[in-house]
Amino acid sequence: MVLSCLIDMTYLNHELTPSLLTINDLVAMKQVGEKISCLTAYDASFSALIDAAGIDVMLVGDSLGMVMQGHDTTLPVTINDMIYHSRCVTQARKRAFLIADLPFMTYTTPIVAAENAAQLMQVGGAQMVKLEGPHFEVVRFLVNLGVPVCAHLGLLPQSINQLGRYKVQGKAPGESAKIKSDALKLQEAGASLLVLECIPTELAQEITAELSIPVIGIGAGVECDGQVLVLYDMLDIGVCKRPRFSKNFMKGADSIFDAVFAYHQAVKAQQFPSIEHTF
Repeated sequence: MVLSCLIDMTYLNHELTPSLLTINDLVAMKQVGEKISCLTAYDASFSALIDAAGIDVMLVGDSLGMVMQGHDTTLPVTINDMIYHSRCVTQARKRAFLIADLPFMTYTTPIVAAENAAQLMQVGGAQMVKLEGPHFEVVRFLVNLGVPVCAHLGLLPQSINQLGRYKVQGKAPGESAKIKSDALKLQEAGASLLVLECIPTELAQEITAELSIPVIGIGAGVECDGQVLVLYDMLDIGVCKRPRFSKNFMKGADSIFDAVFAYHQAVKAQQFPSIEHTF
């Protein structure tokens, strides 16, 4: 009788435990028009809080180099940094889909990318890896090995020394056409998700409509399938100046949880980003 009760309780607890979201869930959200909420996360405590607020996707971003380590750019972040922080986040989340960045110079070739992606997934617990730029062959190679890939176009923080400064991308006709072309090619290469950063709203809207994979925007307008912000920016506690495309959700909130939940609701209701947060 005791054993039977234990089995029943184990089954019940399993049934009540929320299952992890998958890329299929995110695609389904795009298909029905439900916006996807995403925030960066770097540790277990914030991971648990963000998860409890209902955020759909957590990104362990190399932005940790700036908001946690105090660097001027994301370039000093190592693969070991990313593995460590990904593991911390994984330990506490119960539902949110987890993406981890491949940091600067860790995907120079398909083989190098595969070795580092394997570490992020096997040790760090990531469900998907993200890389910046139109690296079609790397994406194709990873996908063929069973590694889900999130692509990233527009403003590429890892290319800051080429860009000179953080600025809006895709304003010129030639630039916008290339971003759109690269987006389609990345989808063809097998990318399952795309982040568009700091591009004109109209361009982001066109790309989102053309692609079958979910498009997550950051400074790219409300027409994207979802939104992502750096956690520390939207809580207004970063060491750097909060970018224009972000918003201080702590203003008027009674707690950090309330601020995160307000962001989640604003994304779902298409109330964020507003015109003041777009280009």
